[in-house]
Amino acid sequence: MSQAAIQAQAGSTGPAASRSRLTVVSAIGVGQILAWGSSYYLLAVLAGPIASDTGWPLTWIMGALSIGMLVSGLASPRIGHLIDRRGGRPVLAASAVLLSAGLLLLGLAPSLPVFVLAWVILGLAMGAGLYDPAFSTLGRLYGEHARPAITHVTLFGGFASTVCWPLSAFLVDHLGWRGACLTYAAIHLAVVLPLYLFGVPREVAKPATAPRAAKAAAAPGHVQAGQRYAFVVLAAGFTLAAVIMTVLSVHLLTLLQSQGLALASAVALGTLIGPAQVGARVLEMLFGKTAHPIWSLVASAVLVAVGLGMLVGAPGVVAAGIVMYGMGSGIRSIARGTVPLALFGKEGYAVLMGKIAMPTLIAQAASPFLGAWLLDSFGASTTLAVLCATAVLNILMVLALVPYALRRQRIDARQAP
Repeated sequence: MSQAAIQAQAGSTGPAASRSRLTVVSAIGVGQILAWGSSYYLLAVLAGPIASDTGWPLTWIMGALSIGMLVSGLASPRIGHLIDRRGGRPVLAASAVLLSAGLLLLGLAPSLPVFVLAWVILGLAMGAGLYDPAFSTLGRLYGEHARPAITHVTLFGGFASTVCWPLSAFLVDHLGWRGACLTYAAIHLAVVLPLYLFGVPREVAKPATAPRAAKAAAAPGHVQAGQRYAFVVLAAGFTLAAVIMTVLSVHLLTLLQSQGLALASAVALGTLIGPAQVGARVLEMLFGKTAHPIWSLVASAVLVAVGLGMLVGAPGVVAAGIVMYGMGSGIRSIARGTVPLALFGKEGYAVLMGKIAMPTLIAQAASPFLGAWLLDSFGASTTLAVLCATAVLNILMVLALVPYALRRQRIDARQAP
C-alpha cells in the first residue's frame, strides 16, 4: 500500500501528508533521545557531582526527580486534551522550551529549594515531551496506522542513555555539572525546538466541544460503559509494569550484588538491558507488525516475569534473565502506544493516553522509595520475590484483556470498508 493511501485511510491527507513519515519520525525520535537523556536519565550521571559540589543530600537530589515525575503524571491528562485539540506540534515545541527553562534554572540553582523548583518545571516538560505525548502526536497524525511510526520512535528512544550518558559525563568533566545543564538547555532551543517546529506538521485545532452536560458521552477520550473494564485493567497493568521497571532500574546493581556478584560484574550485566531493548523492538518491528498489539503486550509481560525469576540463579542464568527482562521492557514501550490505539481507536486517543499516563507516572515517582523500603526492611531476596509476584499479576491482567482485544478486532474487521 502506498504512503498516500495509508495517509488517506488514516484521515491524514492534510497535515500528515505535508511531511514524510521519515521526517516526522526522525524529528520526534531525535527529540526523544535528547529529552529522555536530559531529564529522566540526567541524574544517573550528575547526582554524584551535584552532591559533591553543593553538599546537598543525595536523597533530596534524587527525590527531586521523583517530584518531577509526580508533576508529570498530574499534568498528563491535561496535556492529552491539548494534543487532542491542537495536535502534537505545539505541545512538543512547548516541551523543548520547558526543558530548556528547567535545565537553565537547574544549572543556576543557588540552593536546594531552587533545584527542586527546577525539577517541577522539568516535570511539566517530561509530561509534554516524553513517550506518551510523542505517541499521542503520532496517533493523531496517522490514526490506526501509527504503529510503525510508534515502533520507529521507540528505536530512537532506546539510544537515549547510550548517547546521553557519555555526553553528560563528557560535559561534567569539561564544564562541570552546571555547565552540562546549561549546555543541554541550549541544545533544546537550538536543536530540539527547530526539529519539532519544522519536522512535525501543523494541524488545524478542533472546535471547542459542546457543554459537557449535553455531550459528555461524545467528549474526546470518554471511556464508554463497555470499555471501562478494558481501560481500568490496561491502566492497572501499565502501572504495575512501570513500578517493576522503575524499581529495577534504580536498584538493579544492589539486587545483583546481593547474589554475590562484584560491582564490576553487576555493571557489566546491567549494560545488557539497553541492547536487549533495542533488539526486541527491531524484532517486533519485523515480525510483529501483522499481529494484534495485544500479543506484543503478552510477550512483554511474560518476558519480564521470566527474566525476573532468573535473577535468583547462577551468574550465567542471571545474564540470560537480564536479556529477557530487557526484551520485555523494550517491547512494552511499543505496546504502551499501540495497544490503547487498537483497543479504543484513534478518536480521543491523546486524551486516553494522558489518562493512562497519570497513574503510571505517579507510581513511577513513588517506586524508588518503595524499592528502597523493601530492600531495607526485607532484603534483596524478598524484594525480588515481590517483583516476581507483581510481574505474574501483570501477566494475568494482560491475559484478561485478550478476549476484549480479539472481540474488538473482529468488530473492526466487519466494519472495515
